[in-house]
Amino acid sequence: MPSRWKHDRPLSRAQFEARFPDNAACADYLAHRRWPDGFVCPGCGGTKGWLLKTKAFTWECAACRRQTSVTAGTVMHGSHLPLKTWFTAIHIVTSHSNGISALQLQAQLGLGSYKSAWLLLTKLRRAMVDPERSLLEGIIEVDETEIALRHKDDPPAGGQGRSSQGKMFVAGAVELSPEGQPRRIRLSQIADFSGATLKPFVVAVAAPGARVVTDGWSGYTGLSDHVHEPKVVGKMAAHIILRWTHRVFSNLKRWALGTYHGLRRQHFRRYLDEFVFRWNRRRHTAVAFDTLLGIGARLAPATARDFVQQRA
Repeated sequence: MPSRWKHDRPLSRAQFEARFPDNAACADYLAHRRWPDGFVCPGCGGTKGWLLKTKAFTWECAACRRQTSVTAGTVMHGSHLPLKTWFTAIHIVTSHSNGISALQLQAQLGLGSYKSAWLLLTKLRRAMVDPERSLLEGIIEVDETEIALRHKDDPPAGGQGRSSQGKMFVAGAVELSPEGQPRRIRLSQIADFSGATLKPFVVAVAAPGARVVTDGWSGYTGLSDHVHEPKVVGKMAAHIILRWTHRVFSNLKRWALGTYHGLRRQHFRRYLDEFVFRWNRRRHTAVAFDTLLGIGARLAPATARDFVQQRA
């Protein structure tokens, strides 16, 4: 990795433009991320090939003659947007500590439609979850909360009303250091606060043998693969017993209102994924660009229909 990426803050816009002045520079960097040891054919696994002069950023395998674009099979697959636009979007998204809305991204990128900006941003949110990420370990606080949603008819810039029934439930887990400081977090949309919902969440995010600290809610009873430590709240405020989960929930709600003026139900999971991505890299913002680009380079492509139908 170039030394300029090692400091713990993102590149300035001027530094970014100098590093990635055009599509060719972006393609070269993306190719290195996909094939750090040289080109590998996705068809036959061959390691010999050449860059074609007649097709932009496309390699041809010497063994099977398959032609592969640098964006093929990635989050950018099939996109009509230039690579420079994708890289700029990733830089903007990872440089803004609180995130950016599709409307703001459309303005900064100069895109012709809100739909294009929304699809680009949604694909990047999908790439904020590493399929190979490890489970939380050690001491883990677990709790649940609810969050209000925005009316479906509110404009992209935000609406005035709040639906009295527009609530979604969220389960959260915070991995703590031996000193009790927060490290990684996980958030998940849940249907209810029952044991049938909460116990699978714990299993999905916490490594076997981890010490799971909860309040006295019966929904966590029976965590056979974990060391369960229920703390009955009683007259003591829950935010004292489960300090960090409540801090995360509080930050999530402020972020939802401040950045997006409330969240919508259909893509609620994507917003949670973005919040987790940002929280887990809050002290390592310099690598956020490379992390998001790297996951996107390994992630299978998805279409707008996939997102609308919530299959991706």
